Parts: sequence; structure tokens; C-alpha cells
Amino acid sequence: MIEFDDLPDLVDPVVIAAFEGWNDAGEAASSLVEHLAQLWDAVPVAAIDPEDYYDFQVNRPRVANEDGRRRLSWPTTRLLHAPRALGGRDVILVQGIEPSTRWRSFVVELLEAITDIDAVLVVALGALLADVPHTRPCPVSVFSEDARLTHRLGLEEPTYEGPTGIVGVLADAAAQNDLPTLSCWVSVPHYAGGTPSPKATLALLSRLEDVLEATIDRGELEELSKAWERGVDELAASDEEVSEYVQALEEAQDTADHPEASGDAIAREFERYLRRRDDPGETDRPAGS
Repeated sequence: MIEFDDLPDLVDPVVIAAFEGWNDAGEAASSLVEHLAQLWDAVPVAAIDPEDYYDFQVNRPRVANEDGRRRLSWPTTRLLHAPRALGGRDVILVQGIEPSTRWRSFVVELLEAITDIDAVLVVALGALLADVPHTRPCPVSVFSEDARLTHRLGLEEPTYEGPTGIVGVLADAAAQNDLPTLSCWVSVPHYAGGTPSPKATLALLSRLEDVLEATIDRGELEELSKAWERGVDELAASDEEVSEYVQALEEAQDTADHPEASGDAIAREFERYLRRRDDPGETDRPAGS
């Protein structure tokens, strides 16, 4: 059972979760949670006991020097508190690693903690490798099993069938417990998915702003995104086969009826611009209120 350390009374808490591993192509989802933790000065308030869920030969403990002492840290899933991070509402960040075993027990334990704090919304973040060009915006899909959220945000019904990761299992369990849940997945170019992709993280952040109706500081993500794209440009230019493949993906995406070219996407971008113009520090109430 997860026990919180001196957690104060929370105001309409929103839970944002990401896990390293299969769900995290280009480290896009976990990097976003890390960005939010630093941006909002989030502090650890709880952790899952890793003994029951992780294979330490796969995810090994790490030794580090801290304040002149050598300390051992174990791979696990931690919960961090960001006080009043969203327009006066609290945020709980779930920062973890996909468990090696006992997924159902893991999710039950995590969901009990989320329920105990009376969370009003769970946002599960994921990233997958896909046939998309690095020169175009990284597509982000958002879906929910909650009819009210689906209607309010104009989401499409989920149609994916196939293997899923711990993000999908958590979202399904939350929905089964009538907890409003959003799943946000960003597509990462598969030919450039072996390294961290700040461009995908930035795309995920932008879509998170939309669904939470909030403004979130990008920090260095925009510059890192440009540097990443330049690096992949150089990679593609040095390999004729990769260059031709990227061109084919560009042509396919430019001619397809892609969400990034839709009227809804243009409207979202304009609303985001107005929020930033009116008050760069303003955040509103997130979806699920």
C-alpha cells in the first residue's frame, strides 16, 4: 500500500502519469513529466515498494555520491506533489518505470492512492514509434472512455487494437473505476526514436495545454527541439535511402487528412496564442472540472 508523506489537503488534484519503457518512445512522455516536475518544483511524497514489481537485473539500482556520501537508489515509481500548479489546483505527477511483473496488483495499488487523494482527472502520457517524418509536427492522439470528456474536448472514439503497456492498463483501470481519464499519445519518427526526442515532448506538452486549458512554460524545449531536428536532418542527408524515405513520409502526410491540418487544430493553436498573449502566467481549470 502506498503511504503519503505529510501530504496536505489537495484542491481538485489532477494526476499526470508517464512510465519509462515500452510506452516511452524517444523518452518523450517521461521527459515531459520530468520537465513538469522541475518547472513546478514538485516534491516526492510517496513511492511504490519496488520489491514486488521490478526485476533488478533489468532495471538495476544505481549508486551515486550525494553530499559526500554514497547512496543507493532503487528503480521504482514515485508520486510527486506540485502545489497549486494548475490555476490553483494541485497536481500529482506519477514518474515511474513500467513494472516487470504483477501489473494488475501494481495498478490496483497505484489507483488506490489516486482514489485516496480524490483526484478529479488522470492524464496518462505515452509515446510510440510510427511512420511519421521528423520535419513535420509530431502527431498527438488524445482519447478517453469518459463520454463527457470525449464530448467536451471533441475527441474521437479510441479504435486501437493490439498490445498495450502499463499506460493503457492504468487508463483502463481508472475508467473502470469511473475516474475521468485522458490518454495522450505522441508519435515519434521510428528512424529517429533511439535517442531522446524533445520535439515529441514539446508536441505532447502543447496537447496537454489544450486538454487542461492551461499555459505551461516550455523552458528549453523549443531550442532543444530545433537542435534535435537539425541533427536528424544531418542524419537523413548523409544517407540517400533515409532521405528518400523521409521525403515519401512528408508527401504522404502533407496530402493526408491529418489532424495537424484540420480546422480544430488551427482553432486550438489560436486559443493557445490568445492565452499566452493575454497572460503568459495564467492557467485555467483543467478538463474534468
